[in-house]
Amino acid sequence: MNLAEIETFLMIVKTKNITKTAENLFLSQPTISHRLKLLEDELQVKLLLRKKGHKQVELTAKGEEFVPIAERWISLWQETKVLQHGKEKLYLTIGSTDTLNTAIFFDLYREILNDDELRMSLRIKTHYSYEIYGLLEKHDIDLGFVYHHLHFKNIVAEPVLKEKMYIVQSDKTSLKKAKIHTDELDPECEIFLSWEANYQIWHDQWVGKGNRPRIQIDTFELLLHLISEERMWVIAPSSVVERIRKLRPVYISEIANRTQPPERVTYKIKHKYPNQVTLKAVRVFEEKMTEYLEKKNWENLNE
Repeated sequence: MNLAEIETFLMIVKTKNITKTAENLFLSQPTISHRLKLLEDELQVKLLLRKKGHKQVELTAKGEEFVPIAERWISLWQETKVLQHGKEKLYLTIGSTDTLNTAIFFDLYREILNDDELRMSLRIKTHYSYEIYGLLEKHDIDLGFVYHHLHFKNIVAEPVLKEKMYIVQSDKTSLKKAKIHTDELDPECEIFLSWEANYQIWHDQWVGKGNRPRIQIDTFELLLHLISEERMWVIAPSSVVERIRKLRPVYISEIANRTQPPERVTYKIKHKYPNQVTLKAVRVFEEKMTEYLEKKNWENLNE
């Protein structure tokens, strides 16, 4: 059993296709099949099922059992190479949504990069929440931050931040009140972001009332440009509001509706069987993140 065979097997698991695996590894299909046969012969078990007329391959029960073993094998090999080369730098790949990266973690990333004593190399991937779960499940990232709690067999989710929602308008607005009911705002001028499922339900009842938003976006940068327009407004969590306020002159109001929108919850997600090589990097980042969030005051922006 060698590195090439294990990497080939894990690529097949990822693509579920021999042809796609060959393309991704820049090898011929016979080479892929030969490597797989050598691995199965050595283990004396059948790892994959290949049905005639079907492009996709399926894992056998033994194949399912072997996946975490193969992943740990790769991790141990990488750890050995780190030891051999005397590398002390920490490597970490993080997956997060656009607004979480931009509004919550931007300053944290900068603190880590400016820390001369902490030699950490960060790789940041920006995706939708459901995509981040998939990346983590395949070990394409080491740590994820999302605002949708989805149930995946091998993923553990932990809430790390709860944020109150506010109404944000351009500072040119004529409706300057400490508290505003959403009925006082023009729905045609709303910039809508679907923060999470419970917020969507609240919004459909209190703001949308069965109508589709005129404009719906999913990036902080676009929000930043649109909110400069005099009539435009958005409902956003406190971290996003704080980031906007630093970059644009805006007017912030609390929401006067009898039923308040649910707080946005940020979840930290980790794999049950983490990459052993990056365990220290994950731990260090979590410690830095905890200290960072404790310093922030996102409970009440009007204090």
